[in-house]
Order: sequence, then structure tokens, then C-alpha cells
Amino acid sequence: MLQTEFEFRLPKGYLDADGNLHRIGVMRLAKAMDEIVPLRDPRVQSNPAYSTVIILSRVITCLGALEEVTPVIIEELFAADLNYLYHFYRHINELDKDEKTISTNINSKSLESLASLESLNSDG
Repeated sequence: MLQTEFEFRLPKGYLDADGNLHRIGVMRLAKAMDEIVPLRDPRVQSNPAYSTVIILSRVITCLGALEEVTPVIIEELFAADLNYLYHFYRHINELDKDEKTISTNINSKSLESLASLESLNSDG
């Protein structure tokens, strides 16, 4: 039987507004629509790096006690956790680094661009 869901443990964890730390979660395998739908989002059209945030929010089915993982939650992750999830996503979906695939939406440049986006958001 094909495994479609994979448990993970974030290196740092997501700290919610109440001070609860969420570290263990589940990510499912990505479907084509998980990478296509974000392309329609205006946030991605103005900043392609944002597709990483949307894709991860679509494929993470739970995180700790949270039953829904939204783009806002992904935005608030520590950089170490975002990097971990990026690599975990590539690993479980068997995406080869050396091959150009449809998953070019989620790549190292996206992570770098997200860092600059985060600094813009914290300045405003």
C-alpha cells in the first residue's frame, strides 16, 4: 500500500499566540493541484516565493494540536523549521534536486525571497 502521509518533528516548533509549542505534525504527499492552485493567488503573482508558503499550508494536515495549518502559520515559523519543511517536502515527494520539475515553485531561491518578504512585513 502506498504511504501518503508522513509524520515530522520540527527542529524549533511553532509557538502560537497562547504560548503553546507545536512540533509534531503530518504532511501528505503533494498533488498536482497543490502546486497549480498557488499560481492563481495574487500574493504569488506579486512575489513567486510566496508559493512555498501556500504549498506547505496545503500539504501539512496537522501541526501539534492545530487541525488546520494556514499560510499565516507557515509565515510565523522559525527559519529553521521552514527550511526543514522545505527539505521534508522534497524528500517525501521524491523530487530530485538536479532535475527541473513542476516543483520549481518551491526552491532555495523561494526561501531566500521569503526572508526578504519577512523583513519587509516586520518593517511595516
